[in-house]
Amino acid sequence: MKKKMNKLVALGLCLTMVLSSVGCSSKADNSKANKDSANSESASGSETKEQTVSSDKKVKVGFIFVGSKSDYGYNQAAYEGSVAVEEYFGDKVEVIRSENIPETAEASRVLEQMIQQGAEVLFPTSYGHLEPAMEVAAEYPDKVFYHQGGLQTSENLGTYFGTVWESFYLSGIAAGSCTKTNKLGFVASFPIPQVLDNINAFQLGAQSVNPEVTTTVIFTGDWSDPALQTSAANTLIDGGIDVISQHQDSTKTIVEICENAGIYTTGNHVDASELASNAWLTGAVWNWGPLFIDMTQTALDEKFDGSIYDGKYRGGLKEGVIDIAPFGKSVPEDVQALILETKEKMISGEIYAFEGEIRKQDGSILVKEGERLTLDEVESMDYFVEGVIGSIK
Repeated sequence: MKKKMNKLVALGLCLTMVLSSVGCSSKADNSKANKDSANSESASGSETKEQTVSSDKKVKVGFIFVGSKSDYGYNQAAYEGSVAVEEYFGDKVEVIRSENIPETAEASRVLEQMIQQGAEVLFPTSYGHLEPAMEVAAEYPDKVFYHQGGLQTSENLGTYFGTVWESFYLSGIAAGSCTKTNKLGFVASFPIPQVLDNINAFQLGAQSVNPEVTTTVIFTGDWSDPALQTSAANTLIDGGIDVISQHQDSTKTIVEICENAGIYTTGNHVDASELASNAWLTGAVWNWGPLFIDMTQTALDEKFDGSIYDGKYRGGLKEGVIDIAPFGKSVPEDVQALILETKEKMISGEIYAFEGEIRKQDGSILVKEGERLTLDEVESMDYFVEGVIGSIK
């Protein structure tokens, strides 16, 4: 691992490894079981070519998180993925972690510190860690960096993420079916494409079963501030919203507010149903373990190529990178059946979240009947769709 990176290999090799190790589960109502099963299958290697560390040397793999590993959200999901790496490779790999690393020069410092400690493979996991990671990667061309959710790459830095908007579309079906006021709410962080596509997919999913529904959005300008989340959620509740979704790193605050207020909620990142026995409907969840294992092995084998899609890997329901959380008791059985049926049709390609006819918030045509947005178009969203109330300016 100390020598200079070999010439990048063909993209197809990484794709084959990723798709073979990240299998899709058909049991959307048991997300935690899916994670355990996926990790077990990856560890057994029963359906893929055997994965083995290519050296007897103990390799260090570093992960940095923007928040806490126990946030019932984004960082917890990534942390669980790092645990899967640790468990899979055993004493062949040493995992080092740092939590609560801001999206500033501090991220660069921590990454460099990990390299000084011997880290060969590094996972900067927050959206705003990209620029620091690019800078450090340029200084250490013999190290491998995998940035979570980025849109830029370099020779030794690749990106990966999931088309989590697919799960938000399914959550939207639950919200649109269970609302009594036809007023949904969404507490968002920043108006970046990865947030906007989740908001839009949520509204489109809800609209598919309830044409009268709207989604009011409040941006907090922060990934994980309990005070700002509380203020935003209470504002929505005061406005008559009876289902709240969110794109925040830490989901606990909003989920518990919904439970206490007697309204419904859909979650993000991990299953937080234990926090809201009455309010919980379902949510979008990550399953990073198998993909983290594969990317680590690819780097150890010196077969790193950044990922796919010109350096970007985007797995979805089909690849098992994302899923939906277990259903809450308030979701009727016929709605559960519809969501599971829609999930299977999304996996097969029969249904796509962003297919026409779709109009923008201003009423202009975004997608014509029978057409679909491309992945690049989804990942460059700078608008709301019709039915979303709020402003991105």
